[in-house]
Amino acid sequence: QTISIAKAGITTVLNSRTSVLAAANPPSGRYDDLKTAQDNIDLQTTILSRFDMIFIVKDIRMFSQDKEIAKHIVNVHASAGASSGDPRSTKEDSWLRRYIHYCRTACHPRLSESAASALQQRYVTIRQDMRRQANETGEATAIPITVRQLEAIVRLSESLARMRLSQVASENDVKEAYRLFENSTLDAAKSGINQHINLTPEMTLAETQIKRRMGIGS
Repeated sequence: QTISIAKAGITTVLNSRTSVLAAANPPSGRYDDLKTAQDNIDLQTTILSRFDMIFIVKDIRMFSQDKEIAKHIVNVHASAGASSGDPRSTKEDSWLRRYIHYCRTACHPRLSESAASALQQRYVTIRQDMRRQANETGEATAIPITVRQLEAIVRLSESLARMRLSQVASENDVKEAYRLFENSTLDAAKSGINQHINLTPEMTLAETQIKRRMGIGS
């Protein structure tokens, strides 16, 4: 991919040789289900639109889940010293790296005609749903669905085909790419409260006092 830069009178296009995996916390330190996704994410839409997939990960208090996480963390620290002295050979240790390298160099898939048609139709449908949601709530979604998201789904579809060492991205790859997109970015865009309530001054004051006394998420 490439990155366009226009700063201080300099206009250029630079090659991007890496992917970016970023993580961030909400402004209040904890995701508030009583706020919209826009308030919880609190990032400019121009930044959010550049990510192919956006996941909202909540810290839900569950005994079984907390137990599994604690067990995993303890095991990681307990086996840290043992992993450093592992005598496995480089050949055995880097099989996944070699496989990924082979996929990148030997496989360059392109969309089939049916996959391209399905891709266009689903993109138009998503845009219509987002437009209807904006009309109902009176505000745009936290994560705009633009041509960049269409390009992201194309990249996901081609990546799925490349994992199978296929030179053609089929309609099934497009369906799976949309499933991933819907469970990440679209789900993040629709999370939170998306309806407006006309509050009177008394209700606003009461809401402020309640928020001061109640914890986030309670």
